[in-house]
Formats: sequence, C-alpha cells, structure tokens
Amino acid sequence: MWPFATMRINLGAFLRAALSSRALHSKEVMEAIKVELDLGSIKELRSGFSGGCINRAKAYKTDKYGDIFVKFNDNEKAQEMFNGEFASLQALLDTNTIRVPKPIKVFSANSDCCLAMEFIDMRGPSDSEKLGTTIAKLHLHNKSLMEASKNKESTIGSSDKQPKPIEKFGFDILTYSGYCPLINEWSDNWVEFYSQNRLKKVIDIIVEKTGDRELLTLWPNLERKIPEYFKNCDIYPCLLHGDLWSGNYSFTKDGPVIFDPASFYGHSEYEFGILTMFGGFDNAFHTAYHKMIPQTSGFTQRVLLYQLFHHLNHWNHFGAGYKPGALDLMRRERCPVGPPCKTGF
Repeated sequence: MWPFATMRINLGAFLRAALSSRALHSKEVMEAIKVELDLGSIKELRSGFSGGCINRAKAYKTDKYGDIFVKFNDNEKAQEMFNGEFASLQALLDTNTIRVPKPIKVFSANSDCCLAMEFIDMRGPSDSEKLGTTIAKLHLHNKSLMEASKNKESTIGSSDKQPKPIEKFGFDILTYSGYCPLINEWSDNWVEFYSQNRLKKVIDIIVEKTGDRELLTLWPNLERKIPEYFKNCDIYPCLLHGDLWSGNYSFTKDGPVIFDPASFYGHSEYEFGILTMFGGFDNAFHTAYHKMIPQTSGFTQRVLLYQLFHHLNHWNHFGAGYKPGALDLMRRERCPVGPPCKTGF
C-alpha cells in the first residue's frame, strides 16, 4: 500500500475519533448545563458563535429560559472573570437604559467554567444616533439618582423605593479586561483610582513580564502629571460598560445592545479611551452623545490618557506590537489648558 494511502486511512480514523470525542463532550456539557440550570430540555442551536477574544461560546434552546448563550473558558481565572461579567451585566441591566443580555448563572461543566445568559438576536438595523443617546443615558443614570437623592433629603415623607446612588469610584467585585484583573476597590478620588488601579497595575504586570526599562522610566514622570489633566474638573461616578469597542455592541430590531462588559463606576470620558482607539463609532454617535453630555475643556487630552490604559493592556495581552503606541502616549508632556470644567460629564 502506498504511504499516502496509509496516511489517509490513519487521518480518517483520527478525524472520526476526534469528531466522536467532540460529540461525546458536547453531550456531557449539555447535560451539565441542563442540571445546573434545572432545565427540562436543551438543544444546541446553530454553530459559529464567537465568545470574544479569549472564550468559546455556544447557543442553546431551552424550555425554561428560551434561547441562551453560554461562554466557556478553562483558564484558572475563568471563575473570577465570569463572576465579574455577570455582575457587570446585572448592573447595566438594572439601569434600564440600554439592552444587555440578562445574566443567568456562572457554573462549572466538565473542565470549563461557564457563564450562561440570555441569547439576543443581533440582526437589527444600525442606528448610531440611538446608540450615542443610550450610552449617554447610561452615563447619566447615576447622576440622576444622586440628584434625586438630594431632592429626597429635602422632601418630607419621600419614598425609600428609589435606587440609591453610588457616590464613589469602583465596583463591588473584581472585573477583567481579557485576563488582566481590574482592581475596583472603592475610592473617593478618581485621579488616584485611575492612576493606581488601572495604569500602574498593568504597567507593573508588563514590567514584571518584560523588564522594559523605558516603560519603568517613563511612568514616574507621567504619574506626577496626571492630576493636571483633571484640574478644576468635577467628576461624578457613572456606571461604565468598561470595554466599549466596536466588537462589543450591535443592534436588535428594537435598538442597540451592548455586551462583554467590564463595568465599574468611573469618569464618563473613560469610555472613550477604547471607543476612539479602534474606531467603529461614526459622527452620528458622537453628535448624539455629546448633545446630552457636552465635551468639557481638556476632553481630547484626557481621552488620550484613557487610551493609554488600553494600549498597555493590549501590549500585555497581544505583545510588543502595541508597545510603540503606549510609549508614545507616555512621552507626551502636554496637559489640558483652558477654562475650568463645570462638570465631568
């Protein structure tokens, strides 16, 4: 028998075994999902769904929840990652400002950690203006709660049913940007929160991993200058998506939907770091957003400062291709100038 014929037979046997193993694994996973979610029936929907850059994903039809979307990850950090995403989705959902998948449960199936959520059909017409308006409404939600709370204090016999505002920066739980943990310990000081819990954290990770001396040298100089970017700006905590690039939003027939969040309470302009870094948001989006939340003095320079975190985070995740962009931003010494900002929104 010719060698290539033997190889073809062996390859065929290997593929059949692999497919059989995959089918068995799929059945085991579905059975685990069925038990964890207390389902009467479950059936896999069409394949080809993406779980993002680091996760796998599948969709299923169920009797209890309708169609669901399940992310899978076997990394040692998966449990914390999915707990953070679950909490982020729930917080966004609770604002009732923009559509997000309703989270169902974080659980284990075989060797994977799983996050189950509502499946949303994202095949609606694009509407950038509505996306801009709804993101602005999200960013204004906590501010409106703060104002309502102040009014309530001066009103006798007011109701206690109004949700309580968040008056600090941070989040109740650790979240992740990829595999990078985001420290969300509550803080009264946004400048300190961003400097230490975002920039310094990822810089420490990169330096430990690569030993990059220029990064280590540039950081102290930039750290001293950061407060100047926020001089005279009143910044209020607002709930952020936290990773709002063009791959994390879409549209249903009823309007925009956002997903894959890494939420926390922070400065609204932080959202524009990743948003402007990769593009995918047209003029209609920006016009609609800033009609509700006007730009304030120094906006452009602060957005570059917020971009820096994402350049550093991508350097950490995807390699030195993002190093030049990160270091270039750190070498800039210009700080925003102009009249005092009336508000951070």
